[in-house]
Amino acid sequence: MLDTTVLPPAPVGGAAPKSAAARWSGVLLSPWSRLSLLVVLLAGAATAMLLFEPQKVLADGWPPQLGGVAAATAFAVAYGLCTVAFVPRPLLNLAAGALLGSQFGLAAAVAGTVLGAGMSFGLGRVLGQDALRPLLRGRWLTAADGQLSRHGFRSMLAVRLFPGVPFVAANYCASVSRMGWTPFLLATALGTVPNTAAYVIAGDRAQTPTSPGFLIAMGFIALSGLAGAVVAWRKRHQLRDC
Repeated sequence: MLDTTVLPPAPVGGAAPKSAAARWSGVLLSPWSRLSLLVVLLAGAATAMLLFEPQKVLADGWPPQLGGVAAATAFAVAYGLCTVAFVPRPLLNLAAGALLGSQFGLAAAVAGTVLGAGMSFGLGRVLGQDALRPLLRGRWLTAADGQLSRHGFRSMLAVRLFPGVPFVAANYCASVSRMGWTPFLLATALGTVPNTAAYVIAGDRAQTPTSPGFLIAMGFIALSGLAGAVVAWRKRHQLRDC
């Protein structure tokens, strides 16, 4: 007896049709879907900071059961999360000095800075780089991307040493470039120490605003801000000539 079973037609070109799960997976993992997820995460983090108002810690004081290394560790973690949620670093640095003192405050602030920078860099690299790199057109954007990609450590060190570029903006610009993790984190750790120390000391000595330590710290903050403005002006002309 002849077999009359009708076989389904073979796919054109011999390729098996994609399942619905595979198609949805491709859509969800596409560059623009990941970028949308990044935007939602950052918006949610910023909203959470506005609702919970972490600045209340300045008025209420640090929990009395925490002290020394434990307090510095907890503050560093909170610091890192707050920077990802766009809380200004100067406010956090002042809080570190006021709550923990100069030594523990500086250690916690630098550790929190590196932690927050690493989190932002990782989020931008995983969720945003593929979608945003094709948009890097124009003379200024191309020059800035080339500077960060070819001279990552030197460029990021200059950005951290001379304030002017917002902390979070620098993190995500670096993540979109081809800068590596090591130069980014190392430049962040080294470059943020001087300015962070000035703010921490100012926070620690805020109750004695006429003390030499407070006046020196505020003078350094003013001078570094002026130097940052000068460097930004010079870089502006260099990028224009590219």
